Amino acid sequence: MKRKLLTLGMALICVFSMTACSGKADTSANAESLYGITQDSAVSYADQVISSIQAIVAQNMQDQYASDPVISAALDSWESALEDIGEVQSISGHTVSADEDGVTIDVHVDGSSHDAEIVITLDDELALSSITTNVEYSFGELMQNAALNTILGMGTVFVILILICLIIYCFNFIPKIQASFSGRKKEPEEKREAAPAAVSAPAPAAPAAAAAEQNPMDDCELVAVIAAAIAASEGAPSPEGFVVRSIRRVPVSRWKANK
Repeated sequence: MKRKLLTLGMALICVFSMTACSGKADTSANAESLYGITQDSAVSYADQVISSIQAIVAQNMQDQYASDPVISAALDSWESALEDIGEVQSISGHTVSADEDGVTIDVHVDGSSHDAEIVITLDDELALSSITTNVEYSFGELMQNAALNTILGMGTVFVILILICLIIYCFNFIPKIQASFSGRKKEPEEKREAAPAAVSAPAPAAPAAAAAEQNPMDDCELVAVIAAAIAASEGAPSPEGFVVRSIRRVPVSRWKANK
């Protein structure tokens, strides 16, 4: 029974291997039949393109190819991927496929840090259409990058929401600030209105002066009354002989004490 199962397993492996090989042969044969390009010529062309890209980036000659959009994009893609690839160790495999749109050559590159897949695309006239370098990351690295992107995105959203809340909260202080500024503007106006009133305030001094002018007359009448009272107390016929030198008011308490 074990031998039968082992035989069946080996047969299945052989069938799958033959299917894979026939698939590769079909894709390369399809490229040869459609565009007349063989597997070996496609591999040689891909190796030359990759070597040229490596040399241009190593010598910092990217500016010389800035006018060519295809080569410039290829150099940028390779330069950005080279940081994750590290040092290129070898080229481990080539896959050539073709369809009505053109020929695609997949080149697997082994790096010291990560492996990469370089996809070279030729159009239906076998002109270079694009060169893209895709770094192969492990599942753990992909999940880590996804988690970091999620955290950064959520953090950015929360920060923006907090800023919006703070801005809305600051709207409560706008009426107070406006009221304080309006109060400051009213104070100078009140001072300006009070200044003319203060200037016109000394006008009542005229009655005071008149009262001051009337005081000597009141004193003279008081002197005459005092002189008449003294003359009457002395039995004199008239107060002409009496002279009042000064008038001094005595507190009421003394009058009460004398009584």
